[in-house]
Amino acid sequence: MQTTEPRLKALMVASLDGDGAAYRLLLGELRSGLKGYFTRRLSRSAADVDDLVQETLMAIHTRRETYDRSQAFTAWAFAIARYKLIDHYRRRGRRIFVPLEDAGALFVSDESGASDARRDAERALAILPERTRALVRGVKLEELSHAEVAAKSGMTEGAVKVAVHRGLKALTAHFGAGSDDDDR
Repeated sequence: MQTTEPRLKALMVASLDGDGAAYRLLLGELRSGLKGYFTRRLSRSAADVDDLVQETLMAIHTRRETYDRSQAFTAWAFAIARYKLIDHYRRRGRRIFVPLEDAGALFVSDESGASDARRDAERALAILPERTRALVRGVKLEELSHAEVAAKSGMTEGAVKVAVHRGLKALTAHFGAGSDDDDR
């Protein structure tokens, strides 16, 4: 499979520089890739597939200014699609693991983006005390439920929620950024 990263990244950069035609081409290519990606995972519901494609394209559109031109575009776009799929499963009450390695199913990806993000997240978590770091890692990175993390740590579910919230608040204060957790 031929990699689409250079072409999609060039279209994204051109669109950020104001090229409307490049942006339309980018969205068209993304629509095709996203439709295939979501169809393979939601074979029973074409309406859900279309909704997720639209939600993902809207998220990419509204967050396009946050794209770092020095990073791989497909990894950035896949992360958004992955979060939209996870949100879809959560709304339906299902708990499904969608591994980052599935990025290849959406586009041929540059794996350095995923490993860079993981390394950056671990560096950020390093400012937290070990116990809080483990709780935040379990809930936010490993996507375990608060109850699962509570059982593993010997804490109550409420205590885990409070500790994770305080840990995220400390990270936000340390790095000076607002929380977009609900906006993915």
